[in-house]
Amino acid sequence: MIHLFERLERRPRWLLVLAGLAILGAIGLVDYLTGFEILFSVFYLLVVGMSAWFVGKGFGLLMSVLSAVVWIGGDLAAGARYRNPLIPVWNGLILMVLYSIVVWLLTSLHSLHRELEVRVQQRTAALTREIAERQRLEQEILGVSEREQRRIGHDLHDSLCQHLTATALAGEVLGERLAAKALPEAADATKVVELVEEGISLARNLARGLYPVELDAEGLMAAFQELADNTTKGAGVTCVLECRAPVLIHDDAAATHLYRIAQEAVRNAVRHARPGRIEMTLAEQDGVVKLTVEDDGAGLAETPQPSGGLGIRIMAHRAAMIGGAFSIEPALAGGTIVTCSVPRAYTSQHGAREGTHGA
Repeated sequence: MIHLFERLERRPRWLLVLAGLAILGAIGLVDYLTGFEILFSVFYLLVVGMSAWFVGKGFGLLMSVLSAVVWIGGDLAAGARYRNPLIPVWNGLILMVLYSIVVWLLTSLHSLHRELEVRVQQRTAALTREIAERQRLEQEILGVSEREQRRIGHDLHDSLCQHLTATALAGEVLGERLAAKALPEAADATKVVELVEEGISLARNLARGLYPVELDAEGLMAAFQELADNTTKGAGVTCVLECRAPVLIHDDAAATHLYRIAQEAVRNAVRHARPGRIEMTLAEQDGVVKLTVEDDGAGLAETPQPSGGLGIRIMAHRAAMIGGAFSIEPALAGGTIVTCSVPRAYTSQHGAREGTHGA
């Protein structure tokens, strides 16, 4: 019914005017044929109301007058007789007043309806702009965070690591001089060199963690493999990467988001699930790049918080920024499966830029 009203309102006004006059004529003819004993004023009210709603107040008032004239004229033509000639005039005036009140009420209601529609459209447009602005700000903040992490990673690698390397070389030279003089402090110098080299290794690992994905298309697979190796060495958990066919990601932002999702999933599994094995799978099928992180740990909590953890929300947000679908669910054999599926279009330079807008 609502769609019918909307379609009628889109019709040309002249067509609606002709239709109203035709309906009025048809009602008047039926009123005449049925005789003056049967009251037909309600049917006139219907055409008056439709004229006021779809055409306007002026045409509604005109139809009110015509309806009263047709009604009285039809009754007189059908044989109605009145003791006083003013009676039909009085009845016609009463009918016109009634119809005019209906016209006023309907046009007022229609005006309020229109105003409400305009306000709803304005509010919807405002909410759409606010949501778009919020998404843009979120993407910009995340992009700034990623760029800052990259800068810190570069600084660690190019400045701190180089400085520590020079310090280690100086310590080696000092140790060799002390050993040449057969001094017992030579062993201490060697120990200092070993500690500095451990510091270099730690700084390089931090730099890789801050900026893990290289700019080439194969960088994501290499970063996943390094994440698996570091997790196996550092956490004492068997972590493997399954990538049967090369999956080339040409957009650095999309690759970084996928890596961060995998990194957070692996970190959550190690911290909370106490797994023995974590398997990361990267594959592409039917134009969709799919990342899966599955562990055999304790699984999801039986009564999780409705909003989920912060890490889960961040992973879901990262997936949404590159047009992907994110899910986390229990594995059939125990453990947890984290999945992120991204259309191939969002992993190319053009598609990812559209999806991330500067991320």
